[in-house]
Amino acid sequence: MTPQELRAFCLEFNASAEEFPFGPETSVFKVLGKLFALSHLDGEPLTVNLKCEPEIAVRLREEHPAIVPGWHMNKRHWNTVTVGELPDHMVRELIEDSYDLVVAGLPKAERLRLDRP
Repeated sequence: MTPQELRAFCLEFNASAEEFPFGPETSVFKVLGKLFALSHLDGEPLTVNLKCEPEIAVRLREEHPAIVPGWHMNKRHWNTVTVGELPDHMVRELIEDSYDLVVAGLPKAERLRLDRP
């Protein structure tokens, strides 16, 4: 997955937006103002911070050296994923899971608004 593909995939989700609160080099992908992915798209290697269920986060870290506790994030809930060291489909699933977790934490009215076409 290239940086451009990562960015495009993150922006495919309903109500997602890219912001740069930490400077122009760090893309922060949000849904209705809540962070679900963070990446330095020009970084080598390409990594992305993603939210994850705590139990699943630990298991993923044990099974995949390319997944480590979230850098500069709450390490219980966030993983840093080295994109080029995992299959693209797995990276996409992890991004989607992060988005879904963040949406699940939104107030009901906002979740319902996301479901409307």
